[in-house]
Amino acid sequence: MRIAVPTEGRGGLDDFVSMHFGRAATFTVYDTETGEVFVIPNTSEHFGGTGTPPELLAKAGVDVVVCGNLGPKAILAFEQFGIRVYSGASGTARDAIEAFLNGVLRPASLDTACPDHRHHIF
Repeated sequence: MRIAVPTEGRGGLDDFVSMHFGRAATFTVYDTETGEVFVIPNTSEHFGGTGTPPELLAKAGVDVVVCGNLGPKAILAFEQFGIRVYSGASGTARDAIEAFLNGVLRPASLDTACPDHRHHIF
């Protein structure tokens, strides 16, 4: 399983979880089967690129996204790609992944989506 965490800086397990999902500088991805860690730069529309974060992560084969929170449109987009989303993460990417693997985080839903982000996509 590949788990992605939006991260603030250059990414990696010791980088901090970005609290603004769509504007995360990077996405740190951890593969639970191989132990591989890799970083995907956020080249989405927010940064003058193309596509959306869900599209970037789907192309990378991500199965699960672990984040602090995100808006309802992002949740719906991830659902379209078959990517599960869990919210409530904080600290480092390593902390977020461990919280997910230990069952601490809750599945994101339209009911738990960030109300401040209902007006835009990501």
